[in-house]
Amino acid sequence: MEAAIAQRFQYPSWVDWREFERKLPRGSLRYPQRAKEEKRFRGLALAHLQPERRNRSLSSELSCSADNSSALLEAGSVYPFDEDLILKRKAEEVKPYLNGRSMYLVGMMGSGKTTVGKLMSKALGYSFLDCDTLIEEAMNGTSVAEIFEHHGEGFFRGKETDALKKLSSMYQVVVSTGGGAVIRPINWKYMHKGISIWLDVPLEALAHRIAAVGTNSRPLLHDESGDAYTVALKRLSTIWDERSEAYTNANARVSLENIAVKRGYKDVSDLTPTEIAIEAFEQVLSFIENEETMEIPDGDL
Repeated sequence: MEAAIAQRFQYPSWVDWREFERKLPRGSLRYPQRAKEEKRFRGLALAHLQPERRNRSLSSELSCSADNSSALLEAGSVYPFDEDLILKRKAEEVKPYLNGRSMYLVGMMGSGKTTVGKLMSKALGYSFLDCDTLIEEAMNGTSVAEIFEHHGEGFFRGKETDALKKLSSMYQVVVSTGGGAVIRPINWKYMHKGISIWLDVPLEALAHRIAAVGTNSRPLLHDESGDAYTVALKRLSTIWDERSEAYTNANARVSLENIAVKRGYKDVSDLTPTEIAIEAFEQVLSFIENEETMEIPDGDL
C-alpha cells in the first residue's frame, strides 16, 4: 500500500520526515509537536491519497485529479500530504457527480455540523446555511433557546420543517441541521432531495464538548443541574435512545471512531474538522458510486 502511494506521488516508499522538516522554511508546519504532525500526515496520506477504488463510470475522470496533485507535489509548491490540499482535491472529485445537489449534515448536538459544513461548502464553492439560524431569523432574531422556552418544542419543530422545505428547493448549498431534525419523517423527504450526511460522534466526546462550552444554548439540556459533564452525558444518552434509529436514514455516515482508528489516534478529540470533512467527502463518493451501480442494468456490468 505505501509503495503504491509513493509511486503515485513520485516519492520513495520510505520518507525521512526529519529531512523534510529541515528543508521546510521556518514556520511552515502548522502544529508545534513534530511527532504528532508526522503521524497526522502519514495517516492522511495512507487513508486518502491512495489509488482510487472507483467504479467504471468514475475512475477515468478521477485519475485526472490524482495527476494534478502529483504535478503540484513534484513541483514542490505544496507541503506533501497537507490536509487542506487533500480536502480541496476530495471536493474536486465529488463535485462533478453532485449535479448541484445540496448536502444536509445531521447529527447529535455538538457533533460539529456547522464547523464541518463550512469547510465542505468552502471546498466545493457552495453556500453554507444553518437551519437553526434561518429559524431564528424567521422569528425576528428570537434564539432557539427562547423559542423552546416561550413556544415549546413542538412549535420549533414546525418551524424547522418549514425551513427544510424551503431549503429543499435550493441547489449547491451545504446545510447544518438541528440535532432533532431527524425525528420527523417529512424532514427526510426534504433532505433526501439532496445528500444527507450523519456525523456520528461518541456520546462521551459530545458530553465533553458541551460541558466545556456550557448548556445555555442547548434548550434540551439547560434545565438540568449538577456536574456539567455528567448532566450532559445522561441527557444525551436519553436523546440518543430516541433518535439513533432515525439517524440511520442518512445517505452517508461519518464515524469519528472509525476515522480515529484509521489515523492511529487514541481519541476522537485528536481529529481536526478538516479530517472529518475529508472523510465526509469520501462517504459521499461511496454513496454516489452505490447510486450509479444500482442504476446500471445487470447486463451492462
